[in-house]
Amino acid sequence: MSFRHTRVYITLITVGLLIAALFLWLGRGQPIEVITAAVEYGTVRDTVANTRAGTIEACRRAGISPSMGGQIASLPVKEGDLVQAGQILMELWNDDLQAQLQLATSEAKASISRADQVCVMAEVALRDAQRLKKLQKKNLASEEAIDKADGEARAQKSACKAARAATEVSESSMDVAMAALDRTRLTAPFAGIVAEVNGEVGEFVTPSPVGIPTPPAVDLMDISCLYVSAPIDEVDAPEIRVGMAANISLDAFTRKIFEGKVRRVAPYVLEMEKQARTVDVEVDFVCQSDCDNMLPGYSADIEVILQEQEGALRIPTEAILEGNKVLRIGSEGLLEEQEIEVGLSNWAWTEVIKGLKEGDEIIVSIDRDGVEVGALAEKEATASGND
Repeated sequence: MSFRHTRVYITLITVGLLIAALFLWLGRGQPIEVITAAVEYGTVRDTVANTRAGTIEACRRAGISPSMGGQIASLPVKEGDLVQAGQILMELWNDDLQAQLQLATSEAKASISRADQVCVMAEVALRDAQRLKKLQKKNLASEEAIDKADGEARAQKSACKAARAATEVSESSMDVAMAALDRTRLTAPFAGIVAEVNGEVGEFVTPSPVGIPTPPAVDLMDISCLYVSAPIDEVDAPEIRVGMAANISLDAFTRKIFEGKVRRVAPYVLEMEKQARTVDVEVDFVCQSDCDNMLPGYSADIEVILQEQEGALRIPTEAILEGNKVLRIGSEGLLEEQEIEVGLSNWAWTEVIKGLKEGDEIIVSIDRDGVEVGALAEKEATASGND
């Protein structure tokens, strides 16, 4: 074979290899852009969150109504008013009861005066009897006169006791009249704010029939103390204890997380939904001044902290695949799996016990199309987060 033919063959082989390489390169396709996160040290918490939105509740709230029916005669408060304990919120027509109280009061005063009169007469009769006894020693008074005076003194003494007892009866009658009058007055059981008033002057109100709830005449709330009540899944509830720390988040204050502490775990399971039974958990605000701009009824979520590990090697929880595996960009830009051993975990961070080291980069955009083992990938950006 001539040198010229040899050069032609070499040229053809080289071109063929170049074409094959080009086809191989084109066959690989464009690399998938992925978001990565660096493995770092930080705080990891094991937490439990509510299954449905919780609610801000007032520590004290009372829907109160008169214990008897009647016509509203006075309504000295309106919605939004701040009231003190014992302040009158509503008063029914009670002119007849006020007259009865006035009559009972007058009778009590008259009874006291009569008792004073009888008791004074008893003291006079006693002194007369004692004087006659002294005269008898000098033979200046008869036995008959002494017996009569002594009997009169004892009779007056008994009359005094009876009169004093009558005053107690009169005072009890006055108390009964006062109690009847108080039933027509609705007073605040504690200091708070009037949230709702159902009724107007001149309208009639009636007590709720047995077993049939009706709106209260006045809804009173003490908003100086607020807490969060939220449902926790029955599976997670046994791990929660009173006194555990918690984080509180509200839709009305999206940029702030409030510190809280578990105040109560309900001793029963709610069966509102047969397939999602829950336990009510109540959380206090650690700093009650945080509640200054809050209102009962706001929706809120709680995250109870079961355990906390500071200085833990951690990765974003969203990066973990089934079977505790993560994806990394390996040699030649291809995605490869890395099995890891995990510790504490929540929705944001997961502790890594084995399989990764600080500074390693893992894929967090695992839900993108085409992100799978063996795919060609390139880094788009580096994600980082705070505690």
